[in-house]
Amino acid sequence: MNHSKIASKSQADIQVLDQIDDFFDKFCIGTLLDRCGIRKRHGYSVRSLTKTVFSLPFIGKNFFRGIVINENADVGKDAAYDLLKACTYNWRRFLLIIGARLHRIFDPLTSDQRESVLIIDDSPYDRSRSKKVELLSRVFDHSTGRYLKGFRLLTICWSDGVSCLPLDFALLSSSKEKNRFHESHKSMDKRCCAFRRRKEATTKATALLAPMVNRILKAGINARYVLMDSWFTMPSNVCALRKHMDVIGMVKKTPKVCYEHDGKKRNLMEIYQNLTKRRGRAKILASTTVKLGDGKMAKIVFVRDRRKKD
Repeated sequence: MNHSKIASKSQADIQVLDQIDDFFDKFCIGTLLDRCGIRKRHGYSVRSLTKTVFSLPFIGKNFFRGIVINENADVGKDAAYDLLKACTYNWRRFLLIIGARLHRIFDPLTSDQRESVLIIDDSPYDRSRSKKVELLSRVFDHSTGRYLKGFRLLTICWSDGVSCLPLDFALLSSSKEKNRFHESHKSMDKRCCAFRRRKEATTKATALLAPMVNRILKAGINARYVLMDSWFTMPSNVCALRKHMDVIGMVKKTPKVCYEHDGKKRNLMEIYQNLTKRRGRAKILASTTVKLGDGKMAKIVFVRDRRKKD
């Protein structure tokens, strides 16, 4: 590949692209693409197209400036778009296979004193300027507390406290039809990846967590806990996920969610009021065990939130 056609002629950019070439060779990316059904019959090779798109963020260019309007690019914009929108390419499996290979390198280097975990989180994918994007919906941004037009990107990563490996993802629309601006009207084979992704996009995020964790564990990736924030740490999710591994999460303070404590159904604040608190400036104020819907016990720990003095 002529690196100067995509990046500037600086030595730093060429060194970065050389390192990307080494990565593709060492991990046999071309073979992995073929295993995931990502292949072409004519034109640019899938390996060269994928390498070009993969290199863009490392050389400080986006897709539009690096390929679409770049007359010196090694690949054409039509070929790059065809690569990204093909309905039979299984990019999710491709990401998981690479993550599993990198995990086999990172895991032996992780100290026994560190706990490896799976982290579940979602982030908004803002498409406020879009009008007719397929399955575009009205989603809630937890960081700003406002609604926006776009999608939610649900991701699961493996981490040992130092390294972080993305393993699985799902781009979600809204499960409520009234919140979706446009529906999916494209006709396609129901067996292809694109149809399953569209069906998954209108499913609640909580229903996708257990299958995603199960796929990761079957790929040979080991972790001690699943970490979640308060948006996902509901009793039903905890019951479903701990069939695979233990769960640690922040619990939402709401009167709508109840736990069985001392033989009675109580919400979080009612449980806290019935506990003996530690005096002084203790970080842990109180703790107790409760029973969830599956009949098994869980532990709730009350700590100080010094950001809100709560």
